Amino acid sequence: MLLDDTICAIATPIGEGGIGIVRVSGPEALAVTSKILSLRCGDPLEAIRSHQLYLADVKVFAQDSQQDRTSIKIDEALVVVMRAPRSYTGEDVAELHCHGGSLILTTVCDALVRYGARLAEPGEFTRRAFLHGRLDLTQAEAVLDTIRATTTTSLHVAQQQLQGALAEKIDKMRDELIHVLAHLEAGLDFVEEDISFLGQDELKHVLQSQQAEIAALLKTADDGRIIREGVMTAIVGKPNVGKSSLLNTLLATNRAIVSAIPGTTRDVVEESMSIHGILVRLQDTAGIREAGDSVEEEGIRRSTEAFNQAELLLLVFDASQHFSQEDLRLLRSSGQKKRVIVLNKSDLPGRVSQEDVLVILRESSANEHEPRTRVVSISAKTRSGLEQLCEAVRDVLLSRQLESRDAVMITRLRHKQALLSAEEAIHHSLLAIEQGLSADCVAVDVRASLNFLGEITGSVSTDDILDRVFAEFCIGK
Repeated sequence: MLLDDTICAIATPIGEGGIGIVRVSGPEALAVTSKILSLRCGDPLEAIRSHQLYLADVKVFAQDSQQDRTSIKIDEALVVVMRAPRSYTGEDVAELHCHGGSLILTTVCDALVRYGARLAEPGEFTRRAFLHGRLDLTQAEAVLDTIRATTTTSLHVAQQQLQGALAEKIDKMRDELIHVLAHLEAGLDFVEEDISFLGQDELKHVLQSQQAEIAALLKTADDGRIIREGVMTAIVGKPNVGKSSLLNTLLATNRAIVSAIPGTTRDVVEESMSIHGILVRLQDTAGIREAGDSVEEEGIRRSTEAFNQAELLLLVFDASQHFSQEDLRLLRSSGQKKRVIVLNKSDLPGRVSQEDVLVILRESSANEHEPRTRVVSISAKTRSGLEQLCEAVRDVLLSRQLESRDAVMITRLRHKQALLSAEEAIHHSLLAIEQGLSADCVAVDVRASLNFLGEITGSVSTDDILDRVFAEFCIGK
């Protein structure tokens, strides 16, 4: 990817809208953009003040030929110039705020390319921001997470990373390891000098402290992934226990057909909603039972598939009826999943209580305190117990209470893999100390840990790492 050329792209979604933005960045951004603009104030584009909007006419040539150089006005726009280094990319940037029609925006881009720009690759504006030191890699990823945020919690976590919270924590750990490495290497260089360096106990203490810091961050990985990506959740149970009613009640709309006739739901119905800041992708499934025809058989097959793929199960039972063998089989088969056992129809005389279910769970599980299971009583008809259900979902999904708004967490597999590698390298360095190996053996592992931590923020980067980070970005960002 070149940094000495000028790129352009439509920075707003394609389609009709009030405003559409074309972004231009690079050393010739102002010169190229000026060729299609006529500022109403009469000044040349290169002369206007940075970070201020100016009204301009957008003009392009009717024909791209040397004989006919007649220009025609296609739009009036607001233009803003952001001079380097005070811009998103760290380069000279010009943005045209046109009317949001596809033809206008593509015509503007075509004209800019004709005058020397090229179309940007996906994520190239943010990649240039990283390469020019405007963002580190965690902040670059947070830009995408901010755009894709679907809940207030995921947005908050993305904004924390965009403001540098994770990078600051990683940098502090790297500073400690750099301090250790400097003493180790100095000790090697001045072995014959009468200079005191870090003692073995102090060295072990610093390395163990950083190992604990890494372990604490790794504990946030599952929560961070769930908050960023959401959770696939299957609503399962026998026919006519109220699965579709529960879906409709949670969504506060009649999304699924509800009937007193068992087996009304034949296919998997999917919808998404936010539960206490977590994106939950709900799948209402067909009742699990012996199929009566080929259509129902296919529905049950899809229900089983949803059951197997879901990360969270909402197991719905009719609390007004005694548990059947099918109910007990469902409880036993779901023991390895995160689950909330929902005792529905609490508005009717009850035959099964939460205590009854807890007894069954204790008898069927070796673990008396199953941390991934909660039991709640609700009525999908009257909406009673829904808040307890939502709290149970959050409790089952998240391993920690996110009470501190300043808590730092990791949200991506890339972060987790790098931290695991850094933790392992520190572990090897501690083993080297315990075994009395030379300082250069310890230094090799400390340096490896430094490099793994550096991969998270981009202090250490390769084209392969950058390609993976920016592969998800859209053109124009």
